[in-house]
Amino acid sequence: MSARAHDALLALLLVALAALYALWFAHDKHWLATQLVFTAPPLLLAAGVWWRRGKAAFWAGVLALFWFSHAVMSAWSYPQSAGWAWAELLLALAVIGVASGPGLRRRFGKR
Repeated sequence: MSARAHDALLALLLVALAALYALWFAHDKHWLATQLVFTAPPLLLAAGVWWRRGKAAFWAGVLALFWFSHAVMSAWSYPQSAGWAWAELLLALAVIGVASGPGLRRRFGKR
């Protein structure tokens, strides 16, 4: 996969995660807080990845670990929103995998 296609895929996953959060918390009583805490970071990281800003992909992978943890906690604690949490969990794992891909290829690829 080319570097540009890789960046596009990672940006698409981050935008999908932001859209998930926007829909999930659309009717929350603390709407602005949820948008600032959950929706804004993946959108900003998607823009950084798209414009190839230095460490945006790295920070997307790091924050995806927090999103994964949030998904596990939400799926376990709130069965009524388990569908949202499972979608978040899958997207977070995809972000981790895609963000880690180039480094893993450099580390374990043929020399």
